[in-house]
Amino acid sequence: MKILTLFALPEGGRQTLEKAGVTVLDEAQYDPSQAGSIDAILGWNDTGRALIEGPNQVQFIQTMSAGVDYLPLKALAAQHILVANTAGIHAVPIAESVTGMMLAFARGLYPLATQWETTDRDRMWTAAGKKAVVFGTGHIGQAIAQHLDALGMSVNGVSRHGEPKPGFAQVATTDNGRALCQNAQVIVNVMPLTPATHHYFDHSFFAHLTSQPLFINVGRGPSVDTAALIEALENHWLSGAALDVFEQEPLPADSSLWTRPDVLVTPHLSGTVEQLRQQVFNIFWPNLQQLMATGTLRKNQVDLAAGY
Repeated sequence: MKILTLFALPEGGRQTLEKAGVTVLDEAQYDPSQAGSIDAILGWNDTGRALIEGPNQVQFIQTMSAGVDYLPLKALAAQHILVANTAGIHAVPIAESVTGMMLAFARGLYPLATQWETTDRDRMWTAAGKKAVVFGTGHIGQAIAQHLDALGMSVNGVSRHGEPKPGFAQVATTDNGRALCQNAQVIVNVMPLTPATHHYFDHSFFAHLTSQPLFINVGRGPSVDTAALIEALENHWLSGAALDVFEQEPLPADSSLWTRPDVLVTPHLSGTVEQLRQQVFNIFWPNLQQLMATGTLRKNQVDLAAGY
């Protein structure tokens, strides 16, 4: 078994792999002439893309992210390459970020004060008893629901199939999830990016809101039509927005989102994980062991047709 590492291994990771008879190639050691000998790829970049575009024997790709919309999913499916993501490891960090963003608006911590009487006290609120709707009910969505529930909020969820999930009072499908947003104080997006969720949050979605909720996006930037979002803010269909992801990243310097007092911008950092390399390895290594033994993956296998 030979693997190509496009994402650095944790301390001791190489020794663990080599002790099991796995040959490890760092990207700096890799030459395209070796493409036909690579069995698995850890991480992803243009080197990995070029490798699978030509003759290869890759069986497995382990990403270092929960979302996989940047992968050539159709090509991977056609080549029967297994893919695993890191769903789960980002859940608590993102849930804490969402909670912090929400409380910053609720308790007048944002916008930042520039003089003594700047905060509009009439716009401040407490979380207890308020309603939140989380679009996406996987690991991250459930962690967000748990955090918001602990603050006394009623949390509803929206997912592709509308299946009941822990932490949600009810779960609707993406086809009818908008109805849950009436009277919501907070709307959070953590849906994966698929053709069905691209620009899901568009003019029609925002224009039908009646309670001026806070909109938080920690999912995927292209799920939101940026022009429609700005329109919603200008028309006060939203009370504000906390945005960690954007249609174009980095967010252009001339974007009005940087300077709006009703928008909190963070540079795609809500999913930052402590000891990330070790946590990714804790998924990759068991998967690689099972791949060598049975040709299957142990956990976090991506449904390439569904896109997550």
